[in-house]
Amino acid sequence: MLYNLLQSTDQWLDEVGLFRLVQVMYQLEFRAFFAVVLSFALVLIGGKRTIRWLLKQRIGDAPEFYNQDLNKLMASKAHTPTMGGLLICGAIGVTTLLFADLREAYVWLAIVVLVWLAVVGGFDDWLKLTSGRRNPGMREGLYAWEKLLFQLGIGFIAGFFLFRYGAEQIDARVLTLPFQRTYAPGTLQLDAGVLVLGIVPFVLIAVVLIAGTSNAVNLTDGMDGLSAGTMLVASFAMMVLCYVAGSEDAARTLMFPYIAGAKELMVVTGAMAGACLGFLWFNCAPAQVFMGDTGSLPLGGLLAYTAVAIRQEFLLIVIGGVFFMEMASVIMQVGYFKATGGNRIFRCSPIHHHFHLGGWSEQQVVTRFWVLAVACAMVALVSLKLR
Repeated sequence: MLYNLLQSTDQWLDEVGLFRLVQVMYQLEFRAFFAVVLSFALVLIGGKRTIRWLLKQRIGDAPEFYNQDLNKLMASKAHTPTMGGLLICGAIGVTTLLFADLREAYVWLAIVVLVWLAVVGGFDDWLKLTSGRRNPGMREGLYAWEKLLFQLGIGFIAGFFLFRYGAEQIDARVLTLPFQRTYAPGTLQLDAGVLVLGIVPFVLIAVVLIAGTSNAVNLTDGMDGLSAGTMLVASFAMMVLCYVAGSEDAARTLMFPYIAGAKELMVVTGAMAGACLGFLWFNCAPAQVFMGDTGSLPLGGLLAYTAVAIRQEFLLIVIGGVFFMEMASVIMQVGYFKATGGNRIFRCSPIHHHFHLGGWSEQQVVTRFWVLAVACAMVALVSLKLR
C-alpha cells in the first residue's frame, strides 16, 4: 500500500523535495528488510495485550496424550493461552499490505492463503478451547476431514490461479528436480531435460504440498519455541530463494527458474520471519502463549505456497526438513500401530516427544531441532550452486 502510494505520488514528492527521503522504498531489498523489522515490532507491541485478552476469554491449552509419562511432563503447560497465531497472522497481513507491490497477483494469492488457513485454524482452536463452557455434547474442534477439506480447497485455489497467472510464462510451470539446471548455461532458454507441467499435475502438487506442509507445521507445534524457531529459519531461507527466483540475473547465473513478479514474495517471507521472531519473545520456555492452529496452519500453508510459486517444491522439503520429519514420524507410528495390532516404533509421536520421553529436556529438544533446521536451510541454499 505504501509502495503503491509512493508510486502514484512520486512526481509530487519530487516537486516538493521529499522524493529523496522515500526513494529507498523503491528497493525491494529494503522493503523486505523493513517487513522483517515491522512484523517483529508489531508482534512485540501487541503481544502482552493479546495474551491478556486470551486469558480473559479463558482460551487456554489443556494438552492430553495417550502416554501418561508425557502427560506428567507437559502438565505445567495446562491453561497456557493459545491462539497466539492471531498475532503472527495479523503482523504478516499488515506488513504485506504496507510494503508489498499490491499489483502483483502473487501477493494477493499469498494473502488469500494466509487468511483462509488462519480462519480455519482459528475456528478449530476456538471450538476446542471453549468446549468446556458450552453445552455438553457440543463438538470439540473441526473434524479431521473438515479441516483437511479446507486445506485441500485452498491448495486447489492457489495451484489453479498460480498456473493460470503463469500460463504465458513457461518458466512458471517447470518442475525443478534436485540438482537439475533449468536453463542452458548463460541463457534463459530452458534446458532440454526440463519437464514442463500441465494444469493437472501442477495443481495436484500444489494441493498436496500446501495441505501437507500446513499439517506438518501443526504437528511440530508441540514444544515451547519449536515451531516458531524452525519456521523463522525456513522463512529466511525461502526469502533468499524468492530473491533468486525474481532476479533475472541471479536466475540466469544459478540456472534457477526465473519467475517474473515472484520477487515480491520476499516481503511476504520477510514478514513471516519477523513475526516468528517476535512471537519467540513470548513463546520461548516457559511459554506465555502458544500459536495454536491459528498460527501453525497458515504459516505452513504460506511457506508451501511460496515454494510452489517459485517452482522449488523439492527445496521446500529440504528447508522444511524438521517439519516433514515430524509428519513422517506420525505417519510411521500410526501405520505401524495399525499393522502390528498395537506396537509402536517411537515412544510417542510426533518425534520431538519421543526424544523428550527418552531423557532430553524440552530445551534440548527444541535447540537441537533448531540446529537441524539451520542445517537443512544451509543444504538447500548451497544446493543452488550444484546444478
